[in-house]
Amino acid sequence: MYNEKVYSCDWLGRTLTIKTGKLALQTNASVTVQYGDTVVLATVVESQTEREGIDFFPLMVDFEEKLYAAGIIKGSKWIKREGRPTDESILTGRMIDRSIRPLFDESSRKDIQVVLSVLSVDKKNDFDIVSLVAASAGLAISGVNWNGPIGGIRVGKINGGFVFNPTYEEREQSNLDLIVAGTEERVLMIEAGAEEMKEDIMYEAIMEGQKAMAPAIELIRKMKSEIEPKVIEAKEKLVSAEEKVSEAENEKVLEIAKAFLE
Repeated sequence: MYNEKVYSCDWLGRTLTIKTGKLALQTNASVTVQYGDTVVLATVVESQTEREGIDFFPLMVDFEEKLYAAGIIKGSKWIKREGRPTDESILTGRMIDRSIRPLFDESSRKDIQVVLSVLSVDKKNDFDIVSLVAASAGLAISGVNWNGPIGGIRVGKINGGFVFNPTYEEREQSNLDLIVAGTEERVLMIEAGAEEMKEDIMYEAIMEGQKAMAPAIELIRKMKSEIEPKVIEAKEKLVSAEEKVSEAENEKVLEIAKAFLE
């Protein structure tokens, strides 16, 4: 029934494992990513038809953080449901959105949902970087028009040296909290907090972080090369009257620019 495939590599002294083919099989793609004992499930779904009446790319990134991931069960006698997402959950979802969004076709009007569910946390390896890698891995094998994969990494600075993917204890000692996301060739997203860090040190941290996340990207590429994505039937693209007018005006501007350059 299941055709589970497992891919692993050593990443900064810890094992990074990607599994697919067992959970959430009705989605376009689903993967679980494990780093240490922190595990995140990523699912990707794309609608078959484009949504009418909108002028934006409908991408939704939903990050789900549940108490059971840390082995906690609510103790109330009657109410077991959890409340609204925490601020950290919302910010993690936004961070992942900013990282993956630039590589989509912004003219598409098909709804795409990337849902990230934390299954387990080991209170050592941060789940936000694991979730970013999981989102990249899921999109890479989903068949969605996405120019990935990408990687992500957290960079800290302790006693004058850089620390990559620091543990929670190491983060308390660090005077830099930097997240870098991108491909091997370019950085796509930066999120940082620091204590009066010099620009040249920050630049070095970004560049070193981009190099250090290469093994995660290579592992996703290996998985992508061995897994055939689901075939998504192409539908006729919906173009509104306003978009047609805008395209015609853009063509006129391009013609004027070409004539000027000539």
